[in-house]
Amino acid sequence: MNDPRRQKGLRLERARASAQFKDGRFVNPSGATPDLEGSSLPLLGEFFFRGGRRTPKGPLPVSRPHEAWARPSETGLRVTWLGHSTVLLELDGRRVLTDPVFGERVSPVSFAGPKRFHPVPAGLDELPPLDAVLLSHDHFDHLCAPTVAALARTRVPIVTALGVGAHLEELGVDPERITELDWHEHIEVGGVRFTATPAQHFSGRGLTSRNRTLWASWVVETERRKVFFSGDTGLTPAFADVGRTHGPFDLVMLEVGAYHPAWGAIHLGPENALAAFEMLGGGTLLPVHWGTFNLALHDWDDPAETLLSLATERRLRIVTPQIGAVFEPEHVDAPTPWWRAVDGARERVG
Repeated sequence: MNDPRRQKGLRLERARASAQFKDGRFVNPSGATPDLEGSSLPLLGEFFFRGGRRTPKGPLPVSRPHEAWARPSETGLRVTWLGHSTVLLELDGRRVLTDPVFGERVSPVSFAGPKRFHPVPAGLDELPPLDAVLLSHDHFDHLCAPTVAALARTRVPIVTALGVGAHLEELGVDPERITELDWHEHIEVGGVRFTATPAQHFSGRGLTSRNRTLWASWVVETERRKVFFSGDTGLTPAFADVGRTHGPFDLVMLEVGAYHPAWGAIHLGPENALAAFEMLGGGTLLPVHWGTFNLALHDWDDPAETLLSLATERRLRIVTPQIGAVFEPEHVDAPTPWWRAVDGARERVG
């Protein structure tokens, strides 16, 4: 994979001009880093001895969305969660695919690394025609090399954050099909307006490439519809400004999984996701970044169960569709806790 340190020309100039670029790397304004908070010894003990249910005991229910995709949307906003952070958005007839991961593992190699819990609801070749692909940042569970290589052959435009285009070009994407944005920049592609907004995270695909590319959250909008996609992020006060500047949103997609207090600054988790949701102006929340890969120490379904409990207490509107289910947020009355049936009688504490 191309090392972003070798970026040159316009790509390097744009990185150097970014307010987020300091001493050759991108940084969070807060100073937050992915370094573990506190001692690593309790974390190691939790990893080796906690046990728990980090992977499902049974198969996950997966819907096949093809028949629904063949019908027109009734409201102008239709959504299909395909697992993890991969979402097919249909806004006023335009289609945007977020962080497409269709590979079996999220890893630099094909024979090791976190393996998906469920099959993809639809293969890349089964998707309806796409107007654009949105890539939030370059981590393996968001930028999947085999998936991007396949998308390169379709010549679909890809919108991403500064520097990430170096990876895409290495995977065969035509440079003319790549748009890289800094925070607060925007572009219209295929009738869809994309605005890169702040996130609190990090980047890198190897030991020497940390923070050589930027990460971002995103506002995606058409004539009548507007949604927010967090990518990966910790809680940042910038979300209040995003809500004031760009809201209200018809749908807010926030990451809720792969969280732990040791890396609480760079991943939201359920409680901080609800705080971010309220900062962004509320509305309808779709939790993503859970239920597909074992990337943390919590039970596989803990993010959804905890989020549902907290949202119910606070009377906040969330939707929890089954993987692959096609839905229109305006037609969903309540969340569906489908994960509770996967392991039978759930062994939940508290």
